[in-house]
Amino acid sequence: MKNKNIINHGRTALIILPLFLLSLFLLSSCKEEPVQEDPFFTIEGDPTGLTVTKAAKTQAYVVRSNRPWQIVKKEDADWVKAFPEKGEADGIFKIIVKANETFDTRTVNFAFVVDGEEQPVMFRVEQAGNVPYITLPATVTIPAGGGEFSVDVASNVSWSYSLSDDSWLTEQSVTSQKITFVAEENTSVDPREVTLTATATNYPTVISAVTLTQSPGTVVLEEDFSWLAYGSAVFYTTTGETRIDNWTQEQKDRGWTSTVNTVEGSGTTPLVYARQGFVKLGKTSYGGDLISPPLSKLDGTQTVTVTFKAIPYMTAAGTMDDNILNVSVIGPGTVSQSQFIIDNWPVYPTENVTDYCIGMWSDPVATRSFTITGATAETQIVFLGYQFDLRGVGAGKNRIFLDDIKVEIVL
Repeated sequence: MKNKNIINHGRTALIILPLFLLSLFLLSSCKEEPVQEDPFFTIEGDPTGLTVTKAAKTQAYVVRSNRPWQIVKKEDADWVKAFPEKGEADGIFKIIVKANETFDTRTVNFAFVVDGEEQPVMFRVEQAGNVPYITLPATVTIPAGGGEFSVDVASNVSWSYSLSDDSWLTEQSVTSQKITFVAEENTSVDPREVTLTATATNYPTVISAVTLTQSPGTVVLEEDFSWLAYGSAVFYTTTGETRIDNWTQEQKDRGWTSTVNTVEGSGTTPLVYARQGFVKLGKTSYGGDLISPPLSKLDGTQTVTVTFKAIPYMTAAGTMDDNILNVSVIGPGTVSQSQFIIDNWPVYPTENVTDYCIGMWSDPVATRSFTITGATAETQIVFLGYQFDLRGVGAGKNRIFLDDIKVEIVL
């Protein structure tokens, strides 16, 4: 019996071993080899380069890839870069180009290295060169009373200037960006003009000219606020703007004043703010006014025309303030119109916002006018952003920008 049992165990082992080997074979035959995906690298839209003007430019691109990639600049140039320069798979990179201040066209090539292998097609960035230029203001108005004034010059070349008539102008100083003159008083009832021409020293065909116009002696007050240089020319950028009570003493001595806003929570201060050659009336929840100096040049009782430029406040996102401007007088006189709706709203561009805001002042729709009958040398003009307490009133904000205020005797 013992020997029979041993023989049976041996047969069992012989049967189990082939089954085990068969299982291993079947498992091995069912296991699939991993599929290696083919490498790919594309940029959406399949661009092969970027051509830009002399201005700065940033352009974004979308990468589709299943491999690590790197962007390599083939030439040494600090005016253009790719950011980021590398990625692992899908992603976004930007080509960042600085403004070209030179007169030469410039070019740089970028290569794309995918999984360590440089791709056969280059990405070419080409930027146009600058051109020599001289830019003068569109117009320059000189107060009838004369005195010091400046002509701004924007240029990327050296230049010289000439005047068609210098009999009533004296040069005070010249820099690369500004010419300062002193004008004699104009006692005539007629305006007078002179043409200023600026010519590039090494590019004689590059010329710019502007007519300098002096107001007639009938203008008794003329203010362009060019002596204010605070904050930004961009309307919605309030950083750096300066309240009238913090102006320099010399600026205060020009005679423009403002009423202290005594409404609770206003801060009990005047609420007029200086910007780059213009002023802003009011702040959130509280209005502000601007009061002119007395019309001291008036002799007796006169009828005068008041012209001014105004622009309403709107945020960068397009939120509008209320836009009511009230005008009145302190002292003798009656205004022909006591309220204006300032509705020449900005349409802010995505680029060159500063130039756009500066240009808005030249738009004819910015200019408005009214008359004052019975004005005397004691008359002062008041411009008020609606009212002093704006809490719970409309939008709760009524900020208005003002510039170029002129008062002229009606003959």
